[in-house]
Amino acid sequence: MRQTNRALNRILLALLGLALLGAGAAVIAAGTLPGAADTWTATASSVRDSARNLVDTAPLPDPVRSWWLVAGIAVLLAGVALSAAWLASQGGGRTPRLAEEQDGTGERDGTGGTGGARGRTVVDVGLVSAALREALSGNRDVLATSVSAWESRRGTALRLRMEARKGSSPRELADTAEELIREMDALLGHPIPVLVRITSGARTQVSGSRRTR
Repeated sequence: MRQTNRALNRILLALLGLALLGAGAAVIAAGTLPGAADTWTATASSVRDSARNLVDTAPLPDPVRSWWLVAGIAVLLAGVALSAAWLASQGGGRTPRLAEEQDGTGERDGTGGTGGARGRTVVDVGLVSAALREALSGNRDVLATSVSAWESRRGTALRLRMEARKGSSPRELADTAEELIREMDALLGHPIPVLVRITSGARTQVSGSRRTR
């Protein structure tokens, strides 16, 4: 239900892993193979001399010294900005609104105006969350619940997480969640996609068992 591009993330992680693997192999080779250390020293010296020659081709007054340094800093800043934008786009899709509908037909009256008032009805996820928590407050098998809404390809979807008591039946909890979802669909007037997660946590470990195993 998130807008994260998983394929792109995996490709970037694979490239980063290969780069780190190559860097680690180069460090190990430089520390264990005598010829590799000499090669790396000569390569580093050559790269340093090439960089100095490149800086001298576009001089600037001190302390900048060269346009190439300005271009390098600009490239680094652009890379930081793009990375920040990419990170901000990851895991998006969460929304505070579960449902939204336009009200009123806007029919014209005898004076040429609109007789029906047009408006918009929005169902906030907090309302549904409070209703579900109230419905589950008397269920001893449920220690805690959390509700959130996410934008998906099928529209707005609901995610319901239920923290189960130690020894409780997942089948009974799933049936309870299904019944609550049917009542919520009837209340909203149309079904919505729902993801139900039955989990355990720290409270599950310290809570009393529902029945003897």
